[in-house]
Amino acid sequence: MSDADDLLAAYDAQLRGAPEIRAAARPFRLGPLWIGVLAGTEGFIGYRDLGGLAAGGVRGLVRAATAVLAADAAVARIEWKTRQHDAAPGLHDALLEAGYEPQEAESIMIGAAELLALDLPVPDGVVLRSVTEPADVRRASFAADLAFGEEPDEARAAELVERIATGDDEMWIAEIDGDVVCTGRLSPVPGTRFAGIWGGATRADQRHRGIYRALTAARARSALGRGVRFINSDSTEHSRPILERSGFTKVSSTTPYEWHR
Repeated sequence: MSDADDLLAAYDAQLRGAPEIRAAARPFRLGPLWIGVLAGTEGFIGYRDLGGLAAGGVRGLVRAATAVLAADAAVARIEWKTRQHDAAPGLHDALLEAGYEPQEAESIMIGAAELLALDLPVPDGVVLRSVTEPADVRRASFAADLAFGEEPDEARAAELVERIATGDDEMWIAEIDGDVVCTGRLSPVPGTRFAGIWGGATRADQRHRGIYRALTAARARSALGRGVRFINSDSTEHSRPILERSGFTKVSSTTPYEWHR
């Protein structure tokens, strides 16, 4: 499975819908939508397809799904995840009407795990390791928030601590003199040969040194040890070129739309 169309078909069939909300609290369905609450305060809405709805039906679905999540006073933010290749007439306008704002588009990258599982040199003074202790996972979560230009999110960190504690996901960090300068998560998808690499964030003053690439290689080697065959990632323009040089394929793009209370 190397053709871009085959990779995209596998992505749609195996990685969308239920797998996206497997860690969510109170997951439920609304028509073709898969909905859940992450980290206690973050609503998520995804789907495999919109069932052939016309623009009017899409508008009604957006309103209904948003109303359900907004009725939970604890939900402060909702993400509606869109993909460029979907048939979704009127979705952009419907989301804007419902108060969502489009965020930066990301490239959906897929490739064989062995393409990334290289024995790369680690830059001088950098230590790579997988962490499971709650204090380390929290430090990693806060460092990623800051690298993405956000304030440290306590609820997100707490959810990540729980997720790593199950042993299903792995959290990797790169440190310099004990400070976290790069983070990344490995998330195998049960029932598939896929694993996602998420949360790849490098502190601005440490970019372009090969730290992210070395951390990604470490995650890929661990993925192979788990029996993973393919790795997927929603990549920013910082990480997309790194994966492309490693032989990964861009199969589509994804744009999250966010609603804030």
